[in-house]
Amino acid sequence: MNAQLREASRSSVLIVGVGASRGLGAAIARRFAKGGHPVAIAGRSAEKLAATANELQAAGAKVTYIVGDAVLAEDARHFVIEAERLAPLAVAVHNAGSNEPAPFLQVTEERFTRHWREHALGGFQLAQAAIPALVKHGGGSIFFTGASASLRGKANFSPLASAKAALRNLAQSIAREYGPQNIHVGHVVVDGGIEGDRLLSGVPQLKEQRGRDGLLNPDAIAEAYWDMHHQHRSAWTLELDVRPWSENF
Repeated sequence: MNAQLREASRSSVLIVGVGASRGLGAAIARRFAKGGHPVAIAGRSAEKLAATANELQAAGAKVTYIVGDAVLAEDARHFVIEAERLAPLAVAVHNAGSNEPAPFLQVTEERFTRHWREHALGGFQLAQAAIPALVKHGGGSIFFTGASASLRGKANFSPLASAKAALRNLAQSIAREYGPQNIHVGHVVVDGGIEGDRLLSGVPQLKEQRGRDGLLNPDAIAEAYWDMHHQHRSAWTLELDVRPWSENF
């Protein structure tokens, strides 16, 4: 374990991109709260954030939620300030961004740039807001949620693939610059569908089609973020991919 890790109850975790409680952002918040950290959750839906915060509080977590847009520098700084009101920041997670597949010639400039803003620019804004706090506290972790599209562009996924590839390279650059300052930068490639409200609300039959554990369980993915934060710094993971066990390689 990294000797610079602070006691959980005295260090906060910020998760940006939290929606429904059955989603990856909320799962990451639950895992770090279970480990004793005060958690700050941020997103654009006050209703969803409040519901998730209430669930966390009912389980005994110390939690605050902040409504805002991660692509805005002012909002990203506000997220960090509110997390630090709970305790000095130890972990920041960028988990925000949507996906709207479309045939390439039907992709508008607005749709293309919106994906870039949500994924790449949002990650940039959070990193610029969080890194000064992590440096001030002697180190910590900043993690970015990637996707299959981070590594390869599928048909009809040109906006997401472009944006996620940009986020991946951003993470690599930040890691090489701030790793020597005791900041663990990680990029998590979620290579498959997440068994959460976002996916299943649109394709409810998918869970049955894929079979048992054919979709990624959000709480299981969250465990990977927890483990990465606790790695010894002589063997930090920069990139990790998670995928269903039943996938055909």
